[in-house]
Amino acid sequence: MTILDALFGCWHKRMSFPITSRRGQRKPEAAAETGTYVVCLDCGKEFAYDWQTMRMQKPRKQTTYTHATVEAKAS
Repeated sequence: MTILDALFGCWHKRMSFPITSRRGQRKPEAAAETGTYVVCLDCGKEFAYDWQTMRMQKPRKQTTYTHATVEAKAS
C-alpha cells in the first residue's frame, strides 16, 4: 500500500475483464443492473459494466430507509 492509497483510497485503475452472471450462480449487487460486472484487482470492489457503451457504470447511490420513512411513503 502506498501513501496515496492510505490517504485517498483505491483509484480502481486495474480492472478485471467483464464477467456476466449465469443462471444459478451468485449474482453480485453490481450485476443486478446490467447482468455484467467488473472487479477492481487491487481492492476487490465490484462495479456494474455496460456492454453497449463498453464502460463501467457509476455506482448507484444506495438509499437507506428508516421505518418512519417507509410509513410516510406508504400513506
